[in-house]
Amino acid sequence: VQLQAYGGGLVQAGDSLRLSCAASGRTFSRYAVGWFRQTPGNERAFVAAMAWRLGSTNYADSVKGRFTISRDNAKNTVYLQMNSLKPEDTAVYYCAAHWTGWGSRDSREYGYWGQGTLVTVSS
Repeated sequence: VQLQAYGGGLVQAGDSLRLSCAASGRTFSRYAVGWFRQTPGNERAFVAAMAWRLGSTNYADSVKGRFTISRDNAKNTVYLQMNSLKPEDTAVYYCAAHWTGWGSRDSREYGYWGQGTLVTVSS
């Protein structure tokens, strides 16, 4: 599967932004999907994930209650709705996929990655 993330941009603190990740392939529904983010000098950090089966989700504590991951299998697209954005949410955001995965927080579980999209939140 090939992934392409988009939707990043410059916003102010408190604003909302929705990231999208378009996937190729006819079996996209059987992939767990995740969002990770990375800032300069730091490792890629887990943000949110959704299992392929039953659509169970899990979130990093830092975004819980503010971010929502969702997917539209008919459109082969994953979304990350980000509300109440904070300057510390500034990062390059990556989407990832894992065949029949459960939605792991470990980036090493994901075999497919999209290019990043930059989100900048000004104070």
